Amino acid sequence: MTDSTTKSSGATYTKAEDGYFEKRSLKRTAGVWGLWGIGIAAVISGDFAGWNPGLGQAGWGGLLIATIIITIMFFTMIFSIGEMSAAMPHTGGAYSFSRAAMGPWGGFITGLAETIEYVVTTAVVVLFSAYYLNSVIASLTGFDLDALGFSWVWWIVLYAIFIGLNSLGASIGFKFALVVAIISMLVLVTFAVLAFAFGAVDFSRLFDIVPTEGNTEFLPFGVTGILFALPFAIWFFLGIEELPLAAEEATNPTKDIPKASVLGVITLAFFGLLVLFLNPAVTGSAALTVSPGLDEPLLVGFAAFLPTEVAAVLSLFALIGLLASLQGIMFAYGRNMYSLSRAGYYPKFLSLTGAKHKTPWVALLVGGVIGFVILLGVTVVSSISEELSGAANGIILFIAVFGAVISYIMQMVSFVILRRKFPNAVRPYKSPTGIAGAVVAGLIAFAAFIGILLAPDFRLAVLAFAVIFVVGIVIFALVGRHRLVLSPEEEYALSGGLKDGPGDVA
Repeated sequence: MTDSTTKSSGATYTKAEDGYFEKRSLKRTAGVWGLWGIGIAAVISGDFAGWNPGLGQAGWGGLLIATIIITIMFFTMIFSIGEMSAAMPHTGGAYSFSRAAMGPWGGFITGLAETIEYVVTTAVVVLFSAYYLNSVIASLTGFDLDALGFSWVWWIVLYAIFIGLNSLGASIGFKFALVVAIISMLVLVTFAVLAFAFGAVDFSRLFDIVPTEGNTEFLPFGVTGILFALPFAIWFFLGIEELPLAAEEATNPTKDIPKASVLGVITLAFFGLLVLFLNPAVTGSAALTVSPGLDEPLLVGFAAFLPTEVAAVLSLFALIGLLASLQGIMFAYGRNMYSLSRAGYYPKFLSLTGAKHKTPWVALLVGGVIGFVILLGVTVVSSISEELSGAANGIILFIAVFGAVISYIMQMVSFVILRRKFPNAVRPYKSPTGIAGAVVAGLIAFAAFIGILLAPDFRLAVLAFAVIFVVGIVIFALVGRHRLVLSPEEEYALSGGLKDGPGDVA
């Protein structure tokens, strides 16, 4: 590095040495449908697993209302994120928005929350994928790795395959994501068609949860249950906000990222509602609030009207939905860690890219190792007792959601600030809902945040998240903030929104 430094908001920046960005370059390969595919792929597992415990928090009616509220949040939020991503077409995404609006501390807090969200979400998807994979193989062959205590073998296999796939280049990754996203949607459509064809749909089953005293079958746990169901409804959409992380790999990011994001939310809203109406209508809502329905609700749905062997084969295709999300969400944590590392918030070696494929393979590998360690921790906790087993799985799921809602709140605050702070910045796309939409999205995200804080079932997740978050902030305060680099995201912020790339600050 040179001796040229810049100070801002208690942080010290050093101009990058010659060749620094060349060793950290990405390749533009994605059009609007590739972006749409990676976005759908990242999220589609939310239709296969993770949403159904919300039935136990609010009943079917409460989860439906929560899903409608979260759908509104994602539409207004995606409009806002689309505007910011078009103005700041850098890989930083959420971190970049908050950095420009609230300085290095705001950028780091948002970036760290998003790192936790994506790394932990990947671990959750690996866990659910292993459940599905083991269940299918056990049904077909009787061979059960889980029963033998070797669940971790599935985790290693899944991480190894998808880290390798993501390291082969963005072009391959985007194409794969598009294909598996389409297959995943076809699986959900197949489930719907077969459920009706076999006469397995009975909408009265939606209301089979016995209401608590003074409540109704529609809201068996009362209105407050809706608040606690918001985090589960987020699972239908969590990850679609990752698309700005592909800005430096998109061929036309200022147009294609906002367009692909909106199309993604429309697609996800359709399939989320399809699953919410049909899966419990086949199995009953109550069946999906307890094991075995907790981990593989669609498998339980297929098994309700098909022979076990046929259901298992079809569930192999359902597994594709989870693997699609593994591809998409791993892309997200790789680019998130890459951008924060390139700017010096994280150790700089994490942003190195391969000479041939131009992918951040180091960040992908390190994020995978962290996720694997998290799953090992879950295994240790689960082995103590059956009660802790369910709690441990819930902890990692809600650490991911908690990181997400903090990131959402910070991004919506950033949108409002940037509209006022950088009035002259170029905005190729403008949110149709403007500041009002950002405020609505921010308030709903804050309600989900409160729902996680107040729900007794989520307290261990909140505590675990807080510990990780505080440790990260302390390290940044003591070390990280003095080692920042003038990356594209940082230069945009320091220039008042009038600069868009490496070089001298305007």
